[in-house]
Amino acid sequence: MVRAVLFLNAMDVIQQIRSGMGKDWISAIYEEQIRPGRTRSFKMDIPERENAPAILHTLLGTELKVGRLRVHCPDLGTARYLLIFATLGCREVAVPYDITTIPAMADSLTTALDRTFEAFNALTGKESPQARGRMRSKLVRTLREEIKAIGAGEMMPLFNRSTKQRQN
Repeated sequence: MVRAVLFLNAMDVIQQIRSGMGKDWISAIYEEQIRPGRTRSFKMDIPERENAPAILHTLLGTELKVGRLRVHCPDLGTARYLLIFATLGCREVAVPYDITTIPAMADSLTTALDRTFEAFNALTGKESPQARGRMRSKLVRTLREEIKAIGAGEMMPLFNRSTKQRQN
């Protein structure tokens, strides 16, 4: 009895996941929903690899812990939003300036990341642990590079609005 062994290519797996996710692909959400709005860039000094960040509730407020680094966050929604990008190892991301939209963005990004990893596990279930590890790191690297290519924007947004007192 001969077993048919199917070796999957990492890029084939990523393409299948991307096509299955459609507009729910993380970099598509980032490019189409987050970056067109008014955002500010946010830098984190974290390693560019898949991380296991944690949200901490301290006496000083909410913090995001990535390895030894702790990033102070103004609220839980921002911490959840940054957690997604810290998981992927993104060092610089755009954060919406309107804080009321951040929790909804965090929800959609969390769902997208969970669905991405579920689809990855379904496609690579029969691969060896070493092959799965290489493919998963390639998937995370691809997402990180796509987000980096889209960019984080300016440090502070421009407020060019005409008012009664000031005409632009």
